[in-house]
Amino acid sequence: MRGVNRVILIGNLGKDPEVQYLEKNISVAKFPLATTETHKDKNGKLVSQTEWHTIVLWRGLAELAQKYLHKGSLIYIEGRLRTRSWEDREGNKKFATEIVADNLIMLDKRTDSSGNNFPASIPPENESLEGFSNNDPPHPSEDEPTGTLPF
Repeated sequence: MRGVNRVILIGNLGKDPEVQYLEKNISVAKFPLATTETHKDKNGKLVSQTEWHTIVLWRGLAELAQKYLHKGSLIYIEGRLRTRSWEDREGNKKFATEIVADNLIMLDKRTDSSGNNFPASIPPENESLEGFSNNDPPHPSEDEPTGTLPF
């Protein structure tokens, strides 16, 4: 039986995406994403809890993030959890759990020249988002660089 590793998040960017270019001009973007849940405690008081997630985007999605996303942007992300490990300079083993996204929808509203609002995931006229996906490669071990990300 195969397992399922699927993550869906809606949240706001904690800072502008940091984009790097690797060998063969492969782009990778990384940024923190905040998700906040609100509930009532036993006294009926509203309590908010914010979780921070590290998001990694490859290729077309990285370029999309660089072009359209900024600190505070509201986005929908689908992806998978990945945990990396490495040794620091002192030889201590370190771990990082990240969400490698393969689907991104921008949820902020934009205004066109007529003052009409539309979702930011709709490109302006004459601009296409075709090819902005992380569906290639389906398995990170095939094409994604191994080891530590450059940031």
